[in-house]
Amino acid sequence: MSKKIAILHTSFVFVSVEPVINNLIAELIPSAEVIHFVDSDVLATVVREQGISTNSALRMTHLAQAAEAAGADIIFSACSSLGPALDVAAQSVHIPVVKIDEAMAMQAAREGTRIGVLATVPTTLGPTSDLILAKAAEIGRRVTIEQRLCSGAFDVLMSGDREKHDAMVTEQAIDLAKSVDMIVLSQASMNRLAGSLQDQTKMPVLSSPRIGVEYLAKRVAELGE
Repeated sequence: MSKKIAILHTSFVFVSVEPVINNLIAELIPSAEVIHFVDSDVLATVVREQGISTNSALRMTHLAQAAEAAGADIIFSACSSLGPALDVAAQSVHIPVVKIDEAMAMQAAREGTRIGVLATVPTTLGPTSDLILAKAAEIGRRVTIEQRLCSGAFDVLMSGDREKHDAMVTEQAIDLAKSVDMIVLSQASMNRLAGSLQDQTKMPVLSSPRIGVEYLAKRVAELGE
């Protein structure tokens, strides 16, 4: 019997602009049925408030509860900025919740020492860095993190100018590479660039979608029939 995966979104970027998550699930978990739940304003709210308020966390809890009510077997959160809110939401549902950047953070904690976290939205820097530090602490490793914001690039992407977005991110990544030994792209919206950034910086560049969906596939398989 196929499993029903609910994807929680905080913007329409993965529904309309970047179909990477849908494509990966189709490739890696072809039998799954996918349903989408979007609160297209909550990320904007978090950016405006410069953090996750109780109300924003509650909105993610409502999305998770709606997903469970719709018969989902597992929830996949596509937004790094709202990671901490998902920890809260997970306590209100009876089905597993997987974060898109969970497996990437584990890999970074295992393999990196001086880790550069690159973002185009300021709200992803803290949660991604904290998640990597937490995973490193779990396995007894010491890592340092340098955060880098590519300011304005996400707005450029949402306006449809991919080339300009890519050039902005590439420039920041090359500069960041001077002081780190691994780069973590803290948003799935930068995923397309991982390969070219790895070539240009000559260092590992981790991006969440494939690693995240591979981990989701493993968790779905564990649910059994």
